[in-house]
Amino acid sequence: MSPIANNGKSAKVELVALAGIPLVAAGDDLAAIALDALAREGLALQHGDVLVLAQKIVSKSEGRTVRLSTVTPSPRAIELAKQADKDPRIVELILSESTEVLRCRVGAIVVSHRNGWVLANAGIDQSNVTQDGDGSALLLPVDPDRSAATLRDAIRSRTGIEIGVVINDSFGRAWRLGTIGTAIGSAGLPALLDLRGKPDLYGRSLMTTEVGHADEIASAASLVMGQAAEGCPIVLVRGLPRQAEPRPAAALVRPPHLDLFR
Repeated sequence: MSPIANNGKSAKVELVALAGIPLVAAGDDLAAIALDALAREGLALQHGDVLVLAQKIVSKSEGRTVRLSTVTPSPRAIELAKQADKDPRIVELILSESTEVLRCRVGAIVVSHRNGWVLANAGIDQSNVTQDGDGSALLLPVDPDRSAATLRDAIRSRTGIEIGVVINDSFGRAWRLGTIGTAIGSAGLPALLDLRGKPDLYGRSLMTTEVGHADEIASAASLVMGQAAEGCPIVLVRGLPRQAEPRPAAALVRPPHLDLFR
């Protein structure tokens, strides 16, 4: 990556997509999988490194795969499925993961997720999910911040190295086309950086600037992680400066009273 300004000094961030990650199943040890992949690359973790994991492998390891044959759609799910041209069973899962339906059109049901995110289809996906029998769908982790913290603790206990962990998912954006890597879980790093009060280049105090630090990491990792059949769901990020005390990804959710777009 190109050097970036850092108090007059050049800086660089290194991104390494780890190859050879096996297909993940419920109960798999993600810490062991990540450490094995690093070893195959001849890499050893360093203090301050960040591991970015695709949401799918976290959800799969936590058993968040649901067979559609086990889902009975409600009347509301059946009605929304007609509007969205979706499988009513998928819509039932969307409703079960959401607190409010905000918009509905063909192909997408925009909801407020139970974890506070506003996103399409509650993040429920069938891509890169084994479709045995009548099909399956993959739900987001129950608590992605906890998932990230658990993985970070497991790696620290085995290596003695302090790292950050980001769980990355692809979100759409209200006013722009295209999905982008977004942090739904993090541990060991400040997901949100509050720069208010910091001076700009001319000494003027910043008044409103907050930076989605974990989102920027997730988006950068997506460049080498890929979105389809690349098979690189774990990325090592090295060279990030320590910015502030850790804050979870939950800090990135905009409070409802500040949401001007609903």
